[in-house]
Amino acid sequence: MDRSSHPRSRRVVPFVAVAAAAALTLAGCSSGSGGKKSEEGGADASAGKASTPQMTVALVTHQAPGDTFWDIVRKGAQTAADKDNVKLIYSADPNAGNQANLVQNAIDQKVDGIAVTLAKPDALKGVIAKAEAAGIPVVGINSGLSDWKDLGLLEFFGQDETVAGEAFGKKLNEVGAKNAVCVVQEQGNIGLTQRCAGLEKTFEGKTQVLNVNGTDMPSVKSTISAKLKQDSSIDYVVTLGAPFAPTAVQSVQEAGSKAKVATFDLNKELTGAIKDGDIQFAVDQQPYLQGYLAVDGLWLYKNNGNYSGGGEQPVLTGPAFVDKSNVDAVSQYAAKGTR
Repeated sequence: MDRSSHPRSRRVVPFVAVAAAAALTLAGCSSGSGGKKSEEGGADASAGKASTPQMTVALVTHQAPGDTFWDIVRKGAQTAADKDNVKLIYSADPNAGNQANLVQNAIDQKVDGIAVTLAKPDALKGVIAKAEAAGIPVVGINSGLSDWKDLGLLEFFGQDETVAGEAFGKKLNEVGAKNAVCVVQEQGNIGLTQRCAGLEKTFEGKTQVLNVNGTDMPSVKSTISAKLKQDSSIDYVVTLGAPFAPTAVQSVQEAGSKAKVATFDLNKELTGAIKDGDIQFAVDQQPYLQGYLAVDGLWLYKNNGNYSGGGEQPVLTGPAFVDKSNVDAVSQYAAKGTR
């Protein structure tokens, strides 16, 4: 679409996305699977459903090596891409400057849309402006809820991390926690900072913040263990990403601590750990839905002028708690890698 139809330029009455998608989805073409550093979906377009012309979407995230959370995001994005006849290009780098370069690469490739995470929004402000100046619609995903409108993004799909943190703090009160350590795997990530801050705001006990190197899991384990040995009164370890929760369980065992572990985010390994009682509960922000809606949203915008939230409100995908009371209902989907 041309720049005159961007929601910052004129008001458009938004449609119901599901109805619009149903009306536009006919019989047609597909895309292939994504990859890590600017990996593209397959060029063969023969197995999808949309009859609209093929478009190219770049999904650029701040994924760190080994962080399996993003596998779920990509699976959702690829599902939408296959349905919508979209060629999906995935790239990621936890370094904000490098991530900005990946967005620039997408601009240079003249993609039809960009979905981007805003873990460190200041570093991406300039390149997002370049994308918008080039007439490329940009949507936010996962991180950056407090910044997406200021940066002129079309839509945002994700979780309000402050609200999620506050809900987590209240949950800790309910289970009788007194001293919680919030483990931050990436310093400077605004979403992680908001999670801990929200927790601290509502938690009636003591909150401590522990920074770890999320790209080095043995270091994560030893750092948490050392903290638990130093402070035996810690009764809850809170991890901010699903891959770190099992490591925290190992740290508790290594330190001889009686602390329990709860986490933000979910994957198929954690559903089993919740069933077994190793993990008390998890906050699910539905990353599959984030990836799916980002790609589908860009397709709807290009082909029908739709944008969710009218350019004013985000589309929230969480938070929701998963514990022993409901884990069985979720685990069947987690086993498929979609929750």
